Amino acid sequence: MLLLPGAIAFGAAVALRRAAYRLGILRSTRLAVPVVVVGNVIVGGTGKTPLVLWLAAELARRGWHPGIVSRGHGGAMDAVRPVPPGGEPAVFGDEPVLLAERSGAPVWIGRDRAAAAGALLAAHAECDAIICDDGLQHYALARDFEIAVRDARGAGNGLLLPAGPLREPLTRRVDAWVVNGADAGPGEYAMRLAPAGFRRVGPERSEVPVDALAGKRLHAIAGIGNPARFFDQLRALGLDAVPHAFPDHHRYRAGELDFPACDLVLMTEKDAVKCRTFGRTDLVALRVDAEIDRRLADRVEACIRGRPTA
Repeated sequence: MLLLPGAIAFGAAVALRRAAYRLGILRSTRLAVPVVVVGNVIVGGTGKTPLVLWLAAELARRGWHPGIVSRGHGGAMDAVRPVPPGGEPAVFGDEPVLLAERSGAPVWIGRDRAAAAGALLAAHAECDAIICDDGLQHYALARDFEIAVRDARGAGNGLLLPAGPLREPLTRRVDAWVVNGADAGPGEYAMRLAPAGFRRVGPERSEVPVDALAGKRLHAIAGIGNPARFFDQLRALGLDAVPHAFPDHHRYRAGELDFPACDLVLMTEKDAVKCRTFGRTDLVALRVDAEIDRRLADRVEACIRGRPTA
């Protein structure tokens, strides 16, 4: 209740900003290629990065050549820059580095997502679509299709920041809602993060069978928006690991992973890109793939294929 006046003020600011873009007082940049934005109206990790990877793969499978732009949260760069596979997460951000390594698509970052997308297209003439990661509230980049992601945590108390977890009202209209790890409602698309195997963290990156983890003294770390989701996945695989939750985008130091009575430390792929230079052999990452109804990709493609050329 003490924070409710702040939420009212925040909501007014959000409404005024959206109106300013709608009325042309603030300008949106429209690119020469279609733009699909993936984001959420709820603070915290809901599974946007796996969804972006899934969508990039689906579009590529259908003959498109997508590029990806991101803010680069967790990195030190505000300027527009390409993200090289194997790049330093402290510079480019953990999620952009993961996107660059797993998608096979060009990935550019920048506080100004429209400028980042323009630079990407200038450098990669083959790209015919842009996927914007976590750009739902970045109205300076005009978009053709909006996807919002939520998960089993729901919307908390349903209030806007700072009294609640909402960046925008739940009445905010988008083209498609994706529900991660929970039942989807009418017109929504269910998403599941399916385990796709364990790998050593580091230069070798060899596969580790889940059977090889049985009987080991395991600890698990998660520096993501919803650490409980990762720990639940491990339990579903029959692994009993001591959980250690860290803040989202946490920059790990090697000593933080020195746990007593520990044979192996399990982690997410997002954590792994920040720990692979530690020179340790006891770090193992779980790879996950998003599984989503392909009718969502059908809708996206139908929209962007019919989009007039700018």
